[in-house]
Amino acid sequence: MVPVLHLRTALFCVLFLAFGAIVAQANGFQETLRSALAKAERSEPGITEFYRARNFEAIWVGNKNRARRAGLVRALRSGGAHGLPVGTYGISELETALKARDISSSVQAELKASVAFVTYARDLNSGVLRPSRVDREIALRPAVLSAKALLEYAVKTNPKQIASGLKPKSETYAALLREKEALERVIGRGGYGPTVKAKKIEPGDSGAAVQALRTRLNALGYKAGSGSTYDASLQKALKRFQTASGLNPDGVAGKATLNAVNMSAEEKLRRVVANMERERWLPNARGKRHIYVNIADALVTVYDNGRPTFTSKTVVGKDVKDQRTPEFSDEMAYMVINPTWHVPASIAGKEYLPILKTDPGFLSRRNMKLLNRDGQQVSAAAVDFSQYGETNFPYLIKQRPDPANALGLVKFMFPNRYNIYLHDTPSKSLFNRDYRAFSHGCVRVAKPFEFAYHLLARQTSNPEKFFQSKLATKQETYVNLKEPVPIYITYHTALRAQDGSIRYRADVYGRDAKIFKALTGAGVRLQSRGS
Repeated sequence: MVPVLHLRTALFCVLFLAFGAIVAQANGFQETLRSALAKAERSEPGITEFYRARNFEAIWVGNKNRARRAGLVRALRSGGAHGLPVGTYGISELETALKARDISSSVQAELKASVAFVTYARDLNSGVLRPSRVDREIALRPAVLSAKALLEYAVKTNPKQIASGLKPKSETYAALLREKEALERVIGRGGYGPTVKAKKIEPGDSGAAVQALRTRLNALGYKAGSGSTYDASLQKALKRFQTASGLNPDGVAGKATLNAVNMSAEEKLRRVVANMERERWLPNARGKRHIYVNIADALVTVYDNGRPTFTSKTVVGKDVKDQRTPEFSDEMAYMVINPTWHVPASIAGKEYLPILKTDPGFLSRRNMKLLNRDGQQVSAAAVDFSQYGETNFPYLIKQRPDPANALGLVKFMFPNRYNIYLHDTPSKSLFNRDYRAFSHGCVRVAKPFEFAYHLLARQTSNPEKFFQSKLATKQETYVNLKEPVPIYITYHTALRAQDGSIRYRADVYGRDAKIFKALTGAGVRLQSRGS
């Protein structure tokens, strides 16, 4: 019989040798990983920094990391639900690589997994595309997390929740996710039915086009009844649809209304995917109070603690080069009451110079003055305007504070390189249009005084009295906001309504089309599903 002591000694020796083998294998993995990263450090230094900080210990391969790598694969496969380029993540190749057992192959699997995760995480968190590369007028700058920060997140988070912690937190993004899934089912069922073929439909009309309009509205969820005659039930449904679509609810199906009614489920899905990308470009924390200008909807809204507290129609830039309103974010710092309009050189040379060549008195009738480059006023009657063209006009034009001033009686400033701001306007009729893209790029506000009162309410007990007292002086007055307010000028053609549904707007500038084209080029693919 072997003594118990000898058995224990033998068992200890076996365990020691096994532990030594494990340690040796771990050390071999770490040294091999160190060497591999040294060769690849230039391509992604953040990954090397992450592994160096943890002494090159694995986070994906090995038995103890089984749950994390399973969570990674699930997350990568779920990318399609977010409109991400799943095919670029190399999921099948990664799964095969993760089955490796030898040190060299395990190291390659570890690196492959980390690269896949960082790529996926950035796509989901800050966007697949860089905005300005899609369109130079999209100047949003999403914050891109470092590879080190993302891998640290992967280590700390629950493997089953890797995706949920990275996606945008906004209610809009959640609503777009739901809409995407719903549209995929609509497409799987064959869409909304035939389009409405007519130039205009109004009460009293009848025929196939009226029947098609009713069928289409019913398919879209508006209870329009039945029949081929335009009756009260159809009119009521159409007005609800127009209101939801940001159109004047006049009950007449004109060009804008029919364009909205005829938008296919496929087109809506493209819009949703493009707008999900837009949401990824915006920060999760947008400020307890922030201002949101949606160019596509031509609305400005103030949000307090995530809820709208003020809204107004706007007029935005024309769909013309150098007049389209750009997308960017900044901070509104002050307002100017009774503003002077410093006419941009492009407008002075292109629009006013041709008038001055035949009518030098035009400026004085508009309460404007002509200045030389030294700031001295010049008599327009003494200038030979015929010698100047659009590109060499050497004068400055200013319009004095006045109710007829192009800026109206107040402007809201957030100094930026695009010279874009919000302002009042004497041209009120444009706010009644369905499409309100008529400015030179700045944003005209339909309710400027109410907007000013709302902004001033946090710093004065009687904002209306304060504002009106400054206005009554008829002198240009600067009023600083004690707390600058973040402002986001963006362009959502698929937007979340208060009831959580998604409403669609026209892609006036064609920007969403550019985004979706770029997403397709990056590998994003649409899908449909059974009902």
